[in-house]
Amino acid sequence: MLQDLRLADDESPVYRRLADAIAERIAAGTLAVGDRLPPQREIARALGINVTTVTRALSTLQEQGLLEARPGRGTTVAARDAGEKPGFVSAPSDQSGIIDLSVNRPATSAYLDAVAALLPRLSKDRHYTALQDYHPPEGPLWARVAVADWFKSVAGDGDPGRVVLAAGAQHGLDCLLGAVTRQGEVVLADEVTYQGINALCRVHGLDLRGIAMDRGGMRPDAFDAACAQLRPRAVFLVPTLHNPTTITLSEERRRDLAAVARRHNVLIIEDDVYRPLADDPPPSFASLEPELTIHLGALSKCLAPGLRLGFVIAPRPIAGQVAAALRINCWSISPLTALIGARLIEEGSAARIIEIQKQELRQRQAILSEILGRFDIQAHPTSTHAWLRLSEPWRGAGFARTCLERGVAVLPGDAFAVGREPVQHGVRINVGAARSQEDLRTALSTMAELLAAGHLQLPGFV
Repeated sequence: MLQDLRLADDESPVYRRLADAIAERIAAGTLAVGDRLPPQREIARALGINVTTVTRALSTLQEQGLLEARPGRGTTVAARDAGEKPGFVSAPSDQSGIIDLSVNRPATSAYLDAVAALLPRLSKDRHYTALQDYHPPEGPLWARVAVADWFKSVAGDGDPGRVVLAAGAQHGLDCLLGAVTRQGEVVLADEVTYQGINALCRVHGLDLRGIAMDRGGMRPDAFDAACAQLRPRAVFLVPTLHNPTTITLSEERRRDLAAVARRHNVLIIEDDVYRPLADDPPPSFASLEPELTIHLGALSKCLAPGLRLGFVIAPRPIAGQVAAALRINCWSISPLTALIGARLIEEGSAARIIEIQKQELRQRQAILSEILGRFDIQAHPTSTHAWLRLSEPWRGAGFARTCLERGVAVLPGDAFAVGREPVQHGVRINVGAARSQEDLRTALSTMAELLAAGHLQLPGFV
């Protein structure tokens, strides 16, 4: 399988040469789908390199979708069928020569600047001594007060008793599903939606079903029909700057969907992490239907994902259940994270960071419109991402692979699909992810060239 593997004799890093050598064998068919690679220590010993180098090479190939690692099965060659979903990408690539537009990340250093100014003062903070102690599972009261007050017009009416702090929205969603669902129950979501809900529903043994969308978001008639047929426990919605399509549900659409949920007694899980970036968004589901809605928020998208501070705002009985699930999961979040988040909110730094991020995103979205505006692109002036619908002959996975071959990483629509039904062919473009506006221009220009060339750029054509 990897016998007589030889690395190219050039100046590139060893891990890169190893990754290229394995990729060549996959392309040639010497390594077939499902083949298991030898243990990393064996590869390292055979080539006379260290295990860390092998680990980095295999991780690079996993990011490219060529390998997959599963507990108990080791590392195997991944299926390359267009119907197979790409992996759950959760961190930007550091691969040389790649402009990574596949992961949401801050477009500016405003968060780092604010934290640099805050950290020297933390030891004088009145809550500093509490950092060495255990805290209740719902999080320190003073931090929940800060979040509750910040979001009082959106959810919870300023009541800290309805707030549970989590290590990001994904963690909050995990604890929420553990608290309010039972194995085998049905959860509904948009037919393309945030990747994390797919993974969590599998872990919790839930039956996730996709609901048809139009350009205004989830269709109320399709939601109503699914509720009547499937009797779901909950519906998962990203109502503001939807991931990946950037759709913001209108107030009318929100009211129509809330009416369906009320009629069928379906919990609304409102993942509204992008809301702080939107200008004058419509009323939240938590304000329209407070007794049926659990509101998820986080500072990841509007400040920085590295902060890892999310929150669940729910009716008090459900908030108590979520806190109990979180206690089992991790006891409580880090009080240091809570203190940094609370101070950024209370001192106004969070609001300033958001305004700086929005200003930069407006500039980047303008670049996107300039370069890709003639294609079928769905975007928003302050969104971190955009959704590019592909015309013939492109398919999402094929276009993403071809972009990667030319040094640009994007995520195809398959990554966001719920279930195995065919989805619209598109890719998500994270405009905030590029390290600079110049990099963004370069990446988008490459994509525009591919779109304009059409079938002449399909893999296998010359």
